[in-house]
Order: sequence, then structure tokens, then C-alpha cells
Amino acid sequence: MDYRNAAKEVLENIGGAGNIVSAAHCATRLRLVIADNEKCRKEALEEVEGVKGVFEASGQIQIIFGTGTVNKVFEEFVSLAGIKAGTKEEVKQAAASKQNLFLRAIKTLGDIFVPIIPAIVASGLLMGLLEGLSNIWPSLADSGTYQIFHLFSNTAFVFLPVLIAVSAAKAFGGNLFLGAVIGMIMIHPDLLNAWSVAGLSAAEIPRATAWFGLFDINLVGYQGHVIPVIIAVWLMCMLEKWLHKIVPEIIDLFVTPLVTVLVTGYLTLTIIGPIFSTVENWVLAGARTLIGLPFGIGGLIIGALYAVTVVAGVHHMYNAIEAGLLSATNLNTWMPIATAANVGQGAAALALALKTKNKKTKAMALPASLSAFLGITEPAIFGVNIRYMKPFIAGCIGGACGGLVAGLFGVGATAYGITGLFGFLITTQFLGTYALVIAVSAAVAFILSWIMYKEVPAETDRVMSGQAEESESSGAAGAGPGSGEPAGGTEAEPAVWCPIEGEVIELSGVKDETFAGEVLGKGIAVIPKEGKVLAPFDGTVDTVFDTKHAIGMTSDRGVELLIHVGINTVELNGVPYKAHVADGDTVKKGQLLLEFDIQAIREAGYDITTPVVVTNTDDFQEVEAVKTGEVHPGEEVLRVW
Repeated sequence: MDYRNAAKEVLENIGGAGNIVSAAHCATRLRLVIADNEKCRKEALEEVEGVKGVFEASGQIQIIFGTGTVNKVFEEFVSLAGIKAGTKEEVKQAAASKQNLFLRAIKTLGDIFVPIIPAIVASGLLMGLLEGLSNIWPSLADSGTYQIFHLFSNTAFVFLPVLIAVSAAKAFGGNLFLGAVIGMIMIHPDLLNAWSVAGLSAAEIPRATAWFGLFDINLVGYQGHVIPVIIAVWLMCMLEKWLHKIVPEIIDLFVTPLVTVLVTGYLTLTIIGPIFSTVENWVLAGARTLIGLPFGIGGLIIGALYAVTVVAGVHHMYNAIEAGLLSATNLNTWMPIATAANVGQGAAALALALKTKNKKTKAMALPASLSAFLGITEPAIFGVNIRYMKPFIAGCIGGACGGLVAGLFGVGATAYGITGLFGFLITTQFLGTYALVIAVSAAVAFILSWIMYKEVPAETDRVMSGQAEESESSGAAGAGPGSGEPAGGTEAEPAVWCPIEGEVIELSGVKDETFAGEVLGKGIAVIPKEGKVLAPFDGTVDTVFDTKHAIGMTSDRGVELLIHVGINTVELNGVPYKAHVADGDTVKKGQLLLEFDIQAIREAGYDITTPVVVTNTDDFQEVEAVKTGEVHPGEEVLRVW
């Protein structure tokens, strides 16, 4: 491959060196931020030698070359462009700053609400289970055990402002503990509990004079509120950063926290809280009005558009709406509609999987469909439905019909962060109607996708042609590629053993379209239980990436393998990793290659799922996954022939 020519063509097709804002590379792809995306010719980039795929994500143009190739192309690229290689963090920051204000705000909401989902899920599941058990055994509600567990079930919602404040402080780069203080101020026991106000007259609500008698404020807490907390903590973080710059270091420890809490707290209770709690009430009222439109029309609209917002990457804003609905009404009526949309995409992918004759498409669509039924739609949407579009449209229509049912019956949940089949655990008051939502959405999407999806003739022809060639060559003497037998004899070579202790899943279940779509090749993925990567065969280490999150190697029998520990973990800059081998090392099966800190990676907000991919898949007749589920190092997981 001519790496310099490939780099030259990439440079030409992104608008030249003058259009580059920042550039870096990871284990498999160039990550570019360009000033004007209109100058990027995606179709031409896909035709560049060595390019396996091109897509835009998080403000970056990502050009997939694969392991061992991307770093060589990148060296030529920065040389031709006359630019300095950026770090992964610099590229990430450049991409974020290039996004418009709305998209940045949506991303920030996701950064704030996604980390606290486990707390909300724990409380919501417990609340749902208690309600379900109380319906079966009414006397349970009078027991001491029920009272104790009920206390557990609503704790996350009672102290929601504190959880949000800590997460927001982390997202905005402020001190987490000062953020917690601001959250605590907003629900301090000296303030009247917000949930107690409904039964009081205006005269019964305590008030205080603010801003030297300029106006009075109600001394009411902000239990259940979301937007005022985020705005308050954002202000706190900006103020804290500014003070760190101007306050002399010798007194910074005392002055900065004092002034930050004093100023932010007073502004929060006197201005930010009263104003933005009103704004939030308007937003929630609008959401409830939309969901409550007559004849379920609101559910139909939301169900139809939900998957579209997932594609646009703006669906994280719904976390704020769901949290607000839960706090205001103890019922999340948005979640069942989201379930309808997710199940619709899953059923559409299932129809395609059952109808297609293309083995690769079928192998990708089936597990992606199951994933969507369990609430994770990215593999189905990006890996299958969007690629063929008609299944995506069918899924949206199915989501609309299911959303209509949800809106008609007012189905609700006791938490957010869970959809699909697992949603039965948090919809115990509406089990029958929730099941109806799923059934209607799935049936409509499946039927429409089956009718609308037509196999591309070229795909069917290739499949039939391949079968014919295999049939003809099976009568030939000797074994070899295309003969129906492995190139090395009558049995497939057990080429790849599991390199990590953990759970093996289908590659299509990985939350990264490059791996899930098998752009880099076939393989499996491991959800690690132990932070060690062992050599999966005898061979040579081709590349240990500078961030140590990925290793490329080649077996003695020519299998080229990429082990990529975590998704997007290139952004961690190697901190939780320790390499025990170097480029060019010869290794034996079972030898320690890499160690990584599972907990640190997860706490940083990254998915630890580890793809194990045969990057030269096209050199072989078949790459077959032979085992899923719990697997120990040394057990065979891939067979190549």
C-alpha cells in the first residue's frame, strides 16, 4: 500500500490543510476535526486505498484504516499537511467546541445524567418491586420491612438535587464537594419541603427579604428540580475557576471556596432558583401536555421521532425530562413511549434478519435486534436499519403505533434508564398495557419491515454465486480456499483463544458502529472480569499503541488480530493501562500482554467491552465465533480457516 498517496488523497478530499482544525489517530482510525464539513467529500474518501469506512461522530470525521495501517497513513498525513499531531483530548475538545450551542448543551445533559442512572435505576426498581408485591400481598405495606425498603426506594429521588449537583460539577470541571454543598443548600431542612407546598396557602409559606429589601422570596426547597441545580452548579464552576486564576495562591484555599459557596448560594436561592424552577415547570408542563394530547396523539408523535433523535445524538435531553416527571408526579410517562420506539427498531431489524439471504447481514441483524428489545438500540439503528433505511422507517412507524397505545392508557414507570423488556420491572402498575405497547410496536414494525425491505439483487447474486463456486470446487481434488475445507487440511485451525477472563458476546452487540458493523473484520467481544490481556496464540506483536489501550498481533499461521480494550478508551491517554510487551516481541499463548484497571475505566465513564477482531478476515474463507457466555483465558473463541 502507498501510505503517502493514501494520506494525500485524504488531505485533498477533506478540503486541504487549511480546513484542518485538529488531527489525531487511535488504534483503527484517523480522527479529524475540520473547519468546514461541506468541503469533505465522503464518497471520495471511501474510495481511497486502504479506507474501510468513513463516518462522522461527536464532531469528528473518522476515517477507518485499521491497525498497523492507520499510524503509517497518519505520519504521512501530518507531514503533507504541515501540521502538528494533536492528542486525543485536544481533538475531542476541538470537536466539542465546533458543535453548535444546542448540541453542546445536549451533550452536557448526557454527561450529567448518564452517570447517575444506576442510582435512579436502583431506587426505581425497588419502588416498582415493592408496589408489585403490595398488589399481591396488601398486608405487606403495614410491615416494618416494607417501611425500611420503601425508605431505600425513594432516597435517590429525595436527594436528587445533590446527585445532579455532584455530577454537574464533574461535567463542568468544578470541585465535586462544593457542587454537593450547592445541591444540599437547595434542599436544606430549614427550607420548606417543596412537596409540602401544594396544601398551603400563600400566607402559610415562609418568606425572606432579599437584596436589601428589593423583593421577597419564598423559603421553599427545590426537591425534585433539575434545571435550577444544573444552572447553579454551572455558575459555581465558572466562579470557582475564575477565582483560582485571580486569588493569590497563599490564600486561595480559604478565599475561593468561601466566596464560591457564598455568592453561588445566595444567587441560587434569590435569582437562579425562582427563575429556572419556573422555566422547568413550563418544560414539564409542555411534556405532560404533549404526552396527554387527546387520543394518544402525543405518544404517537414522540414514538415516531424518538429514533430520529437517537440518530441525531440529542436523545440525552430526555433524561432531564424523565427525571423531572418522576420528581413532579412520581411517574415517568415518557419511558413507555421510548420503549415503543426502541422495540420498533428491534422488530424491524428482526424482520430483516429473517428475510435476508446474506449470511453476514443476518449474523449482524439478529443479535442487534435482541439488543434493541433489551433497550440498547445503537447496534440495530446504526448497524442495520439506517444502512437499509426502509427498516428504519418501519421501526419509526412501529414506535409511533406503540407510543399511541402508551399515550392512550397513560402508561408510566418508576425510574428512567431502563426500557424494553427489562422495563416490566419498573412498570408494575401497568403490566398489561405495557405488554400491549411492546406487542403493537413490534408487530407493526416487523410486518412493515418485512414488506418494505427488498434484498438488493447484487447481494443475493453474490450469495448464490458463492454457493455455486463452493459446490463446483467441492468436487476438485485436494483441499484449499473455496473447496469447502480448510486451507490447512480437513479441520479448521483453532486460531484464537480467549485473551481475557470474562463474558464473550457477539461483535454486533458492541456499542461502536465500526466494530458492530464488522468494518474492521469478524470477531467477538469480551466484557472483562479481570484486567489482564493474555496472548491468544503463538505469534508476534505488531503494534502496542502509545495509549496502550489496544494491541495488534499476528499468529504464526497468519491471523492478524486486534485486541481493543474498551470503547473510545483512546481518550484516556494510557492512564489505566500497563503494557508488558513491545512492538516486534515474539509471544507464546497465555503470555501476559497488557494489564488494565477495569474500575478506573468505568469510573471515567467508558464502556469496558473489548472487541477481539481478525483484521485480515478477507484472507480467509471463514472466521467463526465458536463460543459465547462465560469464558476463561485459553478457551477457544474463534476458529479461522
